Amino acid sequence: MTALQAVLLTAAAVCAFVWIASLITKDHSWVDRLWSVVPVVYVWIFAAYAGLADARLNVMAVLVTLWGARLTFNFARKGGYTGTEDYRWPILRARMKPWQFEIFNLFFIVLYQNTILVLITLPALTAYEHRSTPFGVLDAVVAAVFLLFLVGETVADQQQWNFHRAKKAGGSDFRPRFLQSGLWRYSRHPNFFFEQAQWWVFFLFGAVAAGSLLQWTVLGAALLTGLFIGSTIFTESITKSKYPEYAEYQRSTSPIVPWWPKSRSRVEV
Repeated sequence: MTALQAVLLTAAAVCAFVWIASLITKDHSWVDRLWSVVPVVYVWIFAAYAGLADARLNVMAVLVTLWGARLTFNFARKGGYTGTEDYRWPILRARMKPWQFEIFNLFFIVLYQNTILVLITLPALTAYEHRSTPFGVLDAVVAAVFLLFLVGETVADQQQWNFHRAKKAGGSDFRPRFLQSGLWRYSRHPNFFFEQAQWWVFFLFGAVAAGSLLQWTVLGAALLTGLFIGSTIFTESITKSKYPEYAEYQRSTSPIVPWWPKSRSRVEV
């Protein structure tokens, strides 16, 4: 069995598990609970098939492990492993007939999202296929940038966590009603930006190993970005329906990529 076959077999088992679990529990957030885990497993499979002797693959595996540990911690402290379903799925389920949502569950939540989780890790396949390329300065730079983006996402998530704790303690009169300070002053979703950026950087490891940016494994980062765009539009439509003043925040603040706001005043309504 090749390394890629091992990854695909593992992914097939994951798909079967999350689909059956969603049917039994009527909870459609099983992919979310494994999101920070299975990419770590996939990259370590490639590193293991290289006998843990390839410096580039080892670094890639360690970095993705750090990514997964951070994301798992953040997901856990928000109650993600307590059986709470993603708040978006009940809203979407209410807009569909039961059979329509179950088709959506199988093909989008289970199959499509798990396909992305495989694809974003496949720069490790490129690195595995070019193990003869030694780990060099470019790899070190890529690793440093990955860590920089990891720190950025950690800061963004901590700012969001602190805000929601303060909001919960402050009650219904707490203002502003959504986070718009810190990194969130420059981007409506800085955590999304840093999350995607890490996987675009991860792609560069494979490109460095192959000696060219023209690698099909860029598909993973590209599809992940597309997924985030769709998710962001849906999430913001929900937020805007709850907080009409969110429209002003949308007008003044960059959606994803951090940038100087058009207006420095915060929306306090």
